Amino acid sequence: MVVILGVSTVVVYEFVAYKLYQKLDRQMITLADAAAHSLLTIKADAKAISRRTPRNLDYDQDLDIPWQDLYNNHQGVEWFDGNGRLLGHAGRYIPHIPFNPNTKVSQHKKIRSIIIPVYSASFIPERKQLQGYVRVNESIENLQEELDRLLWGFSCGGLIAVILTGVSSWWLTRRSLKPVEQSFQQLKQFTADASHELRSPLTVVKTSVEVMMNHPERIHPNDEKKLKAIASATNQMTRLVEDLLLLARTDATQTLTFKWVSIPLDELLEDLMDLLQLQADVKGIILKSEIPEEVFVKGNPVELKRLFSNLLENALQYTPTGGTVSVRVIRRDRFVFVSINDTGIGIAPEDIPLIFNRFWRAEKARSHREGGLGLGLAIAAAIAHAHSGEITVKSQVGVGSSFQVRLLAVLKT
Repeated sequence: MVVILGVSTVVVYEFVAYKLYQKLDRQMITLADAAAHSLLTIKADAKAISRRTPRNLDYDQDLDIPWQDLYNNHQGVEWFDGNGRLLGHAGRYIPHIPFNPNTKVSQHKKIRSIIIPVYSASFIPERKQLQGYVRVNESIENLQEELDRLLWGFSCGGLIAVILTGVSSWWLTRRSLKPVEQSFQQLKQFTADASHELRSPLTVVKTSVEVMMNHPERIHPNDEKKLKAIASATNQMTRLVEDLLLLARTDATQTLTFKWVSIPLDELLEDLMDLLQLQADVKGIILKSEIPEEVFVKGNPVELKRLFSNLLENALQYTPTGGTVSVRVIRRDRFVFVSINDTGIGIAPEDIPLIFNRFWRAEKARSHREGGLGLGLAIAAAIAHAHSGEITVKSQVGVGSSFQVRLLAVLKT
């Protein structure tokens, strides 16, 4: 709307200015035509300019003007001979600029000038001789004031129109989006309720399977594989429900609410790496760390452990045998930066903006890691955001990926 109003204002302003200047030019040409009748008289006697003559129609039926009256107007007239030499002038607006007979219309500062040639009277065009030139000058101050008032009116009217348009657009948008927002809220509430209600039956199934598997003598050999499949599916469903419940709470409050404490980040990461060392050894992956001692951040230890666990597990899952996964912690000013680097399959540049979306997985990643839910990075991003931090990623296909988590550092107490 601002662009439309702006373009409309410019077009109307330029059109009005063009018409006003056209009208001014016509008036100046009329004055120049009248002054042309006095050229021969002034060539014969330069003092004829200041001599008052009665206003009457001469032989050519034009009105002869007493030129001394121009001192009361915003106009000026100059007479030149055929060589461009000044013969005389009348009026107060006389620009001190060189005379150029080739320029018909010109403007110097706030004075507009028009030059017309004067020829001798003859019915045969070939016999007409150049007698001289007349230049009419007129101040454009009044015209410019009118244009300034017009522009000021457009500006005030445009500002009011933009404000009214913005307010009405906001109101209409709110009204039109209200059903969408209600549907979205119902969807989020359904996700939270469904996740919460699924926890109980999943717990019952999981407990029942564990009890049955604790008594193998009661299980038929053909049913053992089925029970293991049920247990695996139950664990996967339980994790999915917990992730959905966490994200539902995040959507509802826009932030996670939990008790914050001062956490020794170096100990948390070392414990995680000890837990994942066996998984790295099984895959033949080198797990390295560069973690300084006594690095503290403020937050929830359970959620931060989940954040870094998701990132480390992703790095191990997507790194082939013989690769390397490294963790590096750097404290800079009031921030702590945790970098998790791997030499895995990498992420395509067009996929990087999408990796934190829920349930999103690239085709290569999906084939490389079966059973993933596509919520790990979304959970990590939500937890980092809840801790006033952020996650950034750099990756190159076939080279590896680097995830960096920025958290607020705290002094040891």
